[in-house]
Amino acid sequence: MVLVACGPFTPSDGVAFEPLSDLLEVVARDRPDVCILFGPFLDAKHEQVESCQLLGSFSDVFRLCLRTIIEGTRSAGSQLVLVPSLRDVSHDFVYPQPPFPFPELPKEDRA
Repeated sequence: MVLVACGPFTPSDGVAFEPLSDLLEVVARDRPDVCILFGPFLDAKHEQVESCQLLGSFSDVFRLCLRTIIEGTRSAGSQLVLVPSLRDVSHDFVYPQPPFPFPELPKEDRA
C-alpha cells in the first residue's frame, strides 16, 4: 500500500501543522508500506513566512516538521519518501533538487 500526499501541510492562518497531524493519524491507522510526501513543507508563499512572523528560523521550523513526521510514522513502520518543492523555504530551489539536509537524523531513521 502506498500513501501519497502533497503539501503545504499548514493552514493559511498559522504554521501549527494541523493538516500534517491529521495525515499522520491516517498513516498510523492505515499503516502503508510507503508514504510519499511532496512539499512544500514550509511554503514560501505562506503569509507568516512572507511577513517574517515566524518564531524561529526556517530550518528550525522545518526540523520540527520533520521530527513530527518521523515520530508520527515510526510506529506504522512505513518507508518515508520526502520530495522537496521549489516553494520550500528551508530548501534550495534549484533543479535537480538535492535531498533535504538533516544531519541530526538518527542513523536508524535514514535510508
